[in-house]
Amino acid sequence: MKFGNYRTLIVLTFAQCFGQTAAPILVLLGGIVGAQIAPSIDWATLPIAIQISGIAFATIPASYLMSKVGRKAGFLAGTALAIFASLFAAFAIYQQSFTLFCIASFLIGNYIAFLQQFRFAVADSVPNEQIPKCLSFLMLAGIVAALLGPEVARRFSVIEGLPDYVGSFLGMAAMLTVSFLILLAFYKKTTFEKQDQFSAARPLGKIFRQPTLILAIASAAVGYSVMSLIMTATPLSMHEMDLHSLEETTRVIQSHILAMYVPSFFSGFLISWLGVKRIIQAGFALMIVCIFIGWGQPDFISYWGTLVFLGVGWNFLFLGGTTLLTQSYRASERFKVQAVNDFLVFGLQALGSLSAGILLASIGWSGVMVFALPLLLLLVPIIFRTAARRPEPMS
Repeated sequence: MKFGNYRTLIVLTFAQCFGQTAAPILVLLGGIVGAQIAPSIDWATLPIAIQISGIAFATIPASYLMSKVGRKAGFLAGTALAIFASLFAAFAIYQQSFTLFCIASFLIGNYIAFLQQFRFAVADSVPNEQIPKCLSFLMLAGIVAALLGPEVARRFSVIEGLPDYVGSFLGMAAMLTVSFLILLAFYKKTTFEKQDQFSAARPLGKIFRQPTLILAIASAAVGYSVMSLIMTATPLSMHEMDLHSLEETTRVIQSHILAMYVPSFFSGFLISWLGVKRIIQAGFALMIVCIFIGWGQPDFISYWGTLVFLGVGWNFLFLGGTTLLTQSYRASERFKVQAVNDFLVFGLQALGSLSAGILLASIGWSGVMVFALPLLLLLVPIIFRTAARRPEPMS
């Protein structure tokens, strides 16, 4: 792999290693901090849901901004916002203000919408046949984030003279600053000229009637919403309800995030070998297994198994959906389609996350599993409809 040909991929992968730590830190601590400073335990997971709502809210503005000012300016602006938001979160915890912590979580979500555009910047910079492998490589940054983020959160959770977890968000700010400096020093826009680079954009109605595009969006949206529902519920259920230690909870979350990204070592090659639709089908099957493992009253091993299968299933659904998405639009249509896709994906993710605290408070961990199953089953008719269908021509 020559640096010049894959500069965008390499630089964004390194930047994402540090920038993506924001998500696992907030996933690990959002419900725990919420349980300590929220007015009611029912609202403990609200900061995580608000973070994901922030992603959905910012997807269209982020895509629009980058179409006007370019990827680099957009990435730098989003990362600067995240540094401010992490410092604001630390201040909110210091003040014991649940409202301010929710605002900070929303702003961190806004940043993640910009971070999600990394994958489209990579897809624009390489030939179409290289997209699955390059996206898979980019997702490997999640492994570093899975190890680094929760470890920073745990190690700096207690600092003498400060309330618990203030230091965790100061550590987040440091990680985001490293990402900002990498982007500032090394990122340059590179766009591989596609065959349809100068083709006219089609009407949105025609674009979004494509069955393969529907499958692309649905697989990513369902994968993200189910993953968010279960992942958001886990720290609160483990640490606050089942009284597992913060260290055990951290290990489960780290294992889950590793399971989300370690398959990227081979999932891009599997897509090239087996086809993207079979990978989406495999992701669906793994999610079903996850629900069966998590059913009932889980112990530590059951939590761990549930979250590992959840992570691998998400990887297949999300990477498969993103790859299929890039095959369903012309270059001239990319910003509009990417914006609508991310709005739907992260909008449904927000609903899943918001439901987690309510379900835990009302019917417990098993209620989370019950709620996840019908969401997954929404994929069944879409998968059958597109199983033997080839991607539609762009003409």
